[in-house]
Amino acid sequence: MEFTNGQRAEILVEALPHIQKYRNKTIVVKYGGNAMINEELKLSVMKDLVLLSLIGIKIVLVHGGGPEINDMLKKIGKQSVFVDGLRVTDKETAETVQMVLAGKVNKNLVGLLQNAGGKAIGLCGIDGKMFEVEPLDERLGFVGKITDVDTSVIDAALDAGYIPVISTVGSDSEGNVYNINADTAAAKIAGALKAESFFSMTDTHGILEDVNDPSTLISKINVSDAPALIKKGIISGGMLPKIDCCTEAIRRGVSKVFIIDGRVPHSLIIEILTDEGLGTMFV
Repeated sequence: MEFTNGQRAEILVEALPHIQKYRNKTIVVKYGGNAMINEELKLSVMKDLVLLSLIGIKIVLVHGGGPEINDMLKKIGKQSVFVDGLRVTDKETAETVQMVLAGKVNKNLVGLLQNAGGKAIGLCGIDGKMFEVEPLDERLGFVGKITDVDTSVIDAALDAGYIPVISTVGSDSEGNVYNINADTAAAKIAGALKAESFFSMTDTHGILEDVNDPSTLISKINVSDAPALIKKGIISGGMLPKIDCCTEAIRRGVSKVFIIDGRVPHSLIIEILTDEGLGTMFV
């Protein structure tokens, strides 16, 4: 579809109030799923983040990397075991998670952001004692629960004009490394930063009244309505922990939380800089 110059100008003008609303504000983006596996989508997301950064929005990118962790564990002959959707993590697995997330995945994303013209710096929950961590459940081994977030190193990166790219590993007072759920970590960071918005990029359209019908997207949900939607079964399965994270972020002071489809090219730009948006917003 070809746009005339006039249509392009109208698109930019429509974006103006959204740019004004978000300028100098902080947003946290949790990045994972298909948008992270598909190289074309990954590059598109990185370009979108650089664009948003260049128009004055402070971006904090929090990422997972489950498929890459699975691949590395297979290479070293370790079987992945999950309990309640969380990876059982012994000491060797925790060290592998740290290597893959804080090393390979994190630096790859930093490189892509910089190649797209942005300024980025790679961090993890260990840096600057960002995460205070304790064991989440003894059945899970070295899977961490964040008890406190120190945003000092994130604030310093943002003040210097960088996009902090954060991998979700942390350590306790004895130096043990813990694997931390990326959705939970991103929500905690968003809350600690009192971010304007938190965007969770997923492999779904958002919250649907009928899971098989994208046209039934619920565009706006008040967190107080979530329990009723859970009771009706509209929110269920893998979406439940994401909703818990959305609710926690709102209760910790984040203005708005969005679940958006990371499989849609430029979904972040559409959600932030257009009137319509495309996912589910929690307020």
